Amino acid sequence: MGEDASWVWASETNTESEGEGEATGAGQSTAQLRQVVDRVRLVLIALASALGTLFLSIAGVRWLVANGDPGQIDGAKRALSGAAIGYGIAVLATVLMDVLKWVVAVGGGGQ
Repeated sequence: MGEDASWVWASETNTESEGEGEATGAGQSTAQLRQVVDRVRLVLIALASALGTLFLSIAGVRWLVANGDPGQIDGAKRALSGAAIGYGIAVLATVLMDVLKWVVAVGGGGQ
């Protein structure tokens, strides 16, 4: 009987330590997933900023070579507003991701 009791105690101890390992593993995989999402977000923001700068430059050149033609100037203005909207989306995406990260933060730290 004494051996059976020690076996039960040993199996409970192993089960508890395995549960802690799973929680740590889940925490590590969550941290890795967050790192991947942050890297993807940074790459997308960098691409959006680069494209916005490219379109802003193209719109400026279109305005310069319009030579007073109202249709060309209007096209350049639309391109400028499109670039401004693109920059706005890039900034809002960063802000919205920070707000979402704060809302979903685990542990009550709100970090």
